[in-house]
Amino acid sequence: MTTLPRPTTELSADEARRIALRAQGLLGAPDRRAGVRGVLRHLGAVQLDTISVLARSHELIPYARLGAVGRRTVEEAYWKQGDQPAHTFEYWSHAACILPVEEWPHFAFRRRAYRARPHWNHELPDGVYDQVVKQLRTEGPLTVTELGGAKRTSEWWDWSGTKVAVERALMYGEVVCVERRGWKRVYDLAERAVPPALLTEEPSDEECLRRLVGLAGRALGVGTRADIADYHRLKGEQVEAVIADSGLVPVTVEDWSKPAWADPEALATPPRGRHRTTLLSPFDSLIWERARTERIFGFTHRLEAYVPKPKRVHGYFAMPVLAGGRLVGRVDPAREGRTLVAKQVTVDGPKAVPQVAQALVEAAGWVGCTDVRVERVDAPELREPLTAELARLLG
Repeated sequence: MTTLPRPTTELSADEARRIALRAQGLLGAPDRRAGVRGVLRHLGAVQLDTISVLARSHELIPYARLGAVGRRTVEEAYWKQGDQPAHTFEYWSHAACILPVEEWPHFAFRRRAYRARPHWNHELPDGVYDQVVKQLRTEGPLTVTELGGAKRTSEWWDWSGTKVAVERALMYGEVVCVERRGWKRVYDLAERAVPPALLTEEPSDEECLRRLVGLAGRALGVGTRADIADYHRLKGEQVEAVIADSGLVPVTVEDWSKPAWADPEALATPPRGRHRTTLLSPFDSLIWERARTERIFGFTHRLEAYVPKPKRVHGYFAMPVLAGGRLVGRVDPAREGRTLVAKQVTVDGPKAVPQVAQALVEAAGWVGCTDVRVERVDAPELREPLTAELARLLG
């Protein structure tokens, strides 16, 4: 095991929280000139998910940091436009994520691991892989439907040979997803979509891991080994092997029971600035890791979309409310025409009512709603103050 230097910096729990918020772009003035692509480069990864309530999660991430950025602007920033080189690629990181294209070489370790896998859940019929690659070379970019169909039957898991082939080519790095069209992946050959200088770069596994551990540490500001590993879904031993050479420095944090590492630049500048008040996607990288969220914010976060309805506590897509650098409530939203419906609201006491109302009104305006309706508040005595504050803000 690598011998690590002793921590020389001690952080209070409050300092660690503020460092984490700034590292995630939620404390201080946002870099509006860099826009959505700047947010992506800053975070290193933006998670994709099929659920769309107010908007899809990859739209909610820049909204939380930049405010009411146009949704078309978000899509154009992420996906390849015409014959221009790609700025991003989609790959397996924390989950399925949009990643800055300059990090393409540093996922070579994962592409090699996929190629070496002895077992796959889906069988690949002979000749189909080569046929898919040939078709993309001749006709691409194409969706899997255009390639020949995604499924053999109506069962979600019963992939066609074409779907198996193109997804395996994506994992191997021979194919990339250049955009989402109607939420379907659009595939093209990596040799066309990825800039040549990046496509031919093949760093070692150790170099890849060192880079990703360093990026995770900078995106988190400060974190435990488990926090850092979770960011790009690395193994603990992979982090352990390279963290001493990652550029991160060991620190101790008040009330954290495990060793931590921090970005030295985050330590050099006191984390000050304006706090965002916003609804967060349940898939926001600020709250990816449940244990970290509880440790930093004293807030238990769980996505309940996949929990049976009778067992849900906070709602299908409960979105944490960030205000003043704290998580002060939850909102389970829906839309009915031009009304944002707060199906269920949790508010952390009377002082948080104006903050939750502000977050609701701003989100409503962003998605083109002109009204907000509250259906249920977990603390019934806060329902009237909340609806009164919403009425005041909506004018």
